[in-house]
Amino acid sequence: MAEILWMLTVGVVATIAMDLWSFLQKRFLGIGSLDYALVGRWLLHMPSGKFAHDNIFTAPACSREREVGWLAHYAIGVLFAALLLLVAGPVWARDPSLPAAIATGIATVAAPFFVLQPAFGMGIAASKTPRPMAARLRSLAVHGVFGLGLYAGALLAKDLL
Repeated sequence: MAEILWMLTVGVVATIAMDLWSFLQKRFLGIGSLDYALVGRWLLHMPSGKFAHDNIFTAPACSREREVGWLAHYAIGVLFAALLLLVAGPVWARDPSLPAAIATGIATVAAPFFVLQPAFGMGIAASKTPRPMAARLRSLAVHGVFGLGLYAGALLAKDLL
């Protein structure tokens, strides 16, 4: 039970850090981020056998896609925290270090590069977008912030649990 609470705490804190970063970028720099309704749309099309889209923006909208997308966003954050616990082990959870958290955060960029972006019709690592390098750098930055959030969440969990 303690491991589940740890994963929930760390994953949610890390995902909140990611969302805060995205909010601040949009607010102060005018840089938009992923609309999680699109994640929900993608997931909700899967039961009908549609796993990849030519363009997720033009795919038919689904009822409750925004809610499903946000729920998936946080569930994935918790799963990535579980991955960190699995790889780094309970010793790391008791004495978290920043490098392991940042490395995990950066490693999680594989998910959008090789799963989400291709499935959305954007190509591997956003290769089919108008500015692929900018998209890649934004993904790396937000996943780096996720790594910082993993570390902050691990420190919080260490003190709370």
